[in-house]
Amino acid sequence: MKKLGLKQIEDLRFAYYRSPIGTLEICGTEEYIISVHFLDSNPEQDSQVFTLLEHCYQQLDEYFSHKRQKFDLPLMRQGTSFQKSVWEKLAEIPYGTTISYLEIAKRVGSPKAVRAVGAANGKNPIAIIIPCHRVIGANGKLIGYGGGLWRKEWLLKHEQSVIL
Repeated sequence: MKKLGLKQIEDLRFAYYRSPIGTLEICGTEEYIISVHFLDSNPEQDSQVFTLLEHCYQQLDEYFSHKRQKFDLPLMRQGTSFQKSVWEKLAEIPYGTTISYLEIAKRVGSPKAVRAVGAANGKNPIAIIIPCHRVIGANGKLIGYGGGLWRKEWLLKHEQSVIL
């Protein structure tokens, strides 16, 4: 696959999903989801969306209604090779469970790179679908989340309520 930078992609579309914990902006092309992130304010309207964005919207609906535990969408991960390796490990964390930054560092083969794993986790452009909310501190405490710790806590409780 040819590497594409966001500036090279001419036909981006945006859709806005109103979740129980705020509006998510979904950015994608006809072929890939590029980003999913929380907005602090509600957008005025959706752009004309591709079928793939509608699939993303549907899968988010299923996730929030406890009908989906794993997403099945083509993703365009934009980042360094290290960031991509961290994001791949994040995608392997089972629904309703948590893992520490240290454990992710070990799984990517860099046990001393805990801070770098934290930075890569924080740069994850595809919230919820790449479940960076499932990563916690080694002491079991919630640490950092781009969408806010209250959302991280909500997402974990949401997932664990199905497991228990």
